[in-house]
Amino acid sequence: MNRFGKGRKRPEAEEGDASFAAVAPAYKRAKAGAGMVNFCPQCGQRVEASFNFCAFCGARLPAEEEAMQITPTSSMKGLNQEDQEQLPRSPAKKKAEILPDKGNASSAVKWSWSPSVSPTKSPKAKAKPSYRSPRKDRSATVRPLPEGEILTDLNNKQWKLGKLLSEGDYGLMYEAMCASEACRSQRKYSLKLDCKDGRLFNEQNFMQRAAKKATVEKWKKQHAVPLLGIPNCVGFGLHNSNYRFLVFSYLGRSLQSILDDCANKMTEKAALQLAVRLVDVLEFLHENEYTHGNISAQHIYVNPADLAAITLADYCFAFRYSPGGKHVPECEGSRTPHEGTIEFISIDSHKGAAPSRRSDLESLGYCLVKWLCRCLPWSEDLDCPCVVMQKKERYKADVIKSPSLSFDWKSNPEALKSYLLQVMSLEYEEKPDYEELRTVLRRPLELMRTSAYDSVDLKVVP
Repeated sequence: MNRFGKGRKRPEAEEGDASFAAVAPAYKRAKAGAGMVNFCPQCGQRVEASFNFCAFCGARLPAEEEAMQITPTSSMKGLNQEDQEQLPRSPAKKKAEILPDKGNASSAVKWSWSPSVSPTKSPKAKAKPSYRSPRKDRSATVRPLPEGEILTDLNNKQWKLGKLLSEGDYGLMYEAMCASEACRSQRKYSLKLDCKDGRLFNEQNFMQRAAKKATVEKWKKQHAVPLLGIPNCVGFGLHNSNYRFLVFSYLGRSLQSILDDCANKMTEKAALQLAVRLVDVLEFLHENEYTHGNISAQHIYVNPADLAAITLADYCFAFRYSPGGKHVPECEGSRTPHEGTIEFISIDSHKGAAPSRRSDLESLGYCLVKWLCRCLPWSEDLDCPCVVMQKKERYKADVIKSPSLSFDWKSNPEALKSYLLQVMSLEYEEKPDYEELRTVLRRPLELMRTSAYDSVDLKVVP
């Protein structure tokens, strides 16, 4: 029988009871030190036992039966084995094992059953919040359709698939022709195909809400912009209950495919022309309450027949950052971290915060550095999103505080330096000065006696 079992009153010490005299003081000290003290398994901070979430990092705390405890105090270690057996024992607890995660800024916590309480991570050991790896798209794999297949949109207009132009993580891009009897022209179109439950629905929603042709034309007239690279959606629908598709006026080739043809080389003139045109597009998006969220050369299209026709497409990650004119608050972890093209997404996207206006401009800045310098400080670490994020944070800090120390700063054009300094200093909800950014980028183009709206200085094979 347990001498001090639950519900039994401790007997008074009797004269000559040596065993009790040895055990009782130690038992009092052990009882005082064995109380439940919880620590967050993510950041190591001490938290109240009644809390469900950590007040420091926001992580969900283990349930009571999983709670982490401090190792019994040294007073218990002084008891011999026989005396320890007489003390009340707690039921088996889960033990948290802290596992180092190479390539990740945080530690992983592995739970296992243990018959006794074991030491856990010290409350003094502070770790950065953990950022999960990007989740895999749960939608079904998109199977390419055969050339010549007929798709019918919601307006009963038929489209005939041409050759497959590209395959991405979030859809297939085809050439297409109008196959309806009313369409007699042989104009080419671009058709984007994805599985029914994929991200293409988000793009369709954006096109219907914020990118109608009348809205684009009105904005161009108000801002005296001759060209605006917003895709013109002319049809959409479902096919065979498995596919969703969007049809656009012909987009041309992706900028990435063009760069692949010329060893990723781009002239300063072409980079600045593209930058001005993309700032126009981003200003339009932001004024219509949306951000793009995934800017890269793979999502910029150039029409080989008209090199002045530049389009920013692929709005699968478009986000309404300001519904009703009210900016969403900055909240890390509110979305899946690291979503998008790892090399170019913003630090906000790495941390799982919703992309804001500064996020798009930051991504464009990374693209400009890549186009002109042919690489980025993290280009060799794309398999480790957390390492990429850390290097981007270091790069941003260098640009703001010590520009001369930042990556390849001396070889960057002055216009790019000024652009980066302005963009990297923006707060999450701050409205950028788009006109000032355009002025900075246009100045060297004026010295070259060219315009951002002329044919872009690229060699494009149809």
